[in-house]
Amino acid sequence: MTDYHLKNISARHHAAAADAPDALHEINLSVESGEQVAIIGSSGAGKTTLLHVLACALQPQLGTFTLFNNDPWQLTHSQRHTLRGQLFLAPQVPPLPPRQRVVTTVLAGRLPQWSLWQAFLSLLKPSDPAAAFEALARLGLQDKLYERVDRLSGGERQRCGIARLLLSNARILLVDEPLSALDPTLSLQTLTVLRQHASSRDATLICSLHHVEFARAHFPRIIGLRQGRIVFDLACAEVTDEMVHDLYKNGQENVAAAMEKAASTNQVSLDSRCF
Repeated sequence: MTDYHLKNISARHHAAAADAPDALHEINLSVESGEQVAIIGSSGAGKTTLLHVLACALQPQLGTFTLFNNDPWQLTHSQRHTLRGQLFLAPQVPPLPPRQRVVTTVLAGRLPQWSLWQAFLSLLKPSDPAAAFEALARLGLQDKLYERVDRLSGGERQRCGIARLLLSNARILLVDEPLSALDPTLSLQTLTVLRQHASSRDATLICSLHHVEFARAHFPRIIGLRQGRIVFDLACAEVTDEMVHDLYKNGQENVAAAMEKAASTNQVSLDSRCF
């Protein structure tokens, strides 16, 4: 069964200026149910924008987008909201309420399954703290169950967002840079938990990663993005070191050029002070 089918998709980020170019260009992509896919590419390549399109959080400018054999943007608002309940998007920086207890924010992973009344009651008294404890324990955070979110480190908040994902019953898990605030040991643990959880539920897992070595070691399919375009979409075994080097080459050159420009600007500023 095909979860996604994208044909000639172009999209622009919500915050982009009116005259800014599209963040995605002519994306052609199909994802089968239960697949585990890593998206790699330099910063600004379009990874987050692509995940937002897949999460039905961003409407494409052009092209055909099909999810579960439906075009989400041809549905009513209510129908699209129901459809989104089958997706879970875990952003790089989870929007966790700072004054909330960890147990409450983790249990919010079940919100799409709850009525408004159930959600309200869980705010007053966590409905299933044992489930939240178990999810946190898988990520080494069980001792933070009743801690306030604003007392967590950046890496702990990131793992708290993953624990929330573990309590959802979504058919598709979309995860944006889940390892950015974690050390190598915690990165491996978190990635292992994500992949095992998706496999156990036969859920589709699509994960953007800056850690190319983790993508190549743990994902059977890898998509390389550069400047909003798919450069390659291959089985992991077919991705070569040369392909990875070429994928990041332009990004490295752009960074070097930006640093050179900044250095030049600073020098001009310093020189100006001499007169």
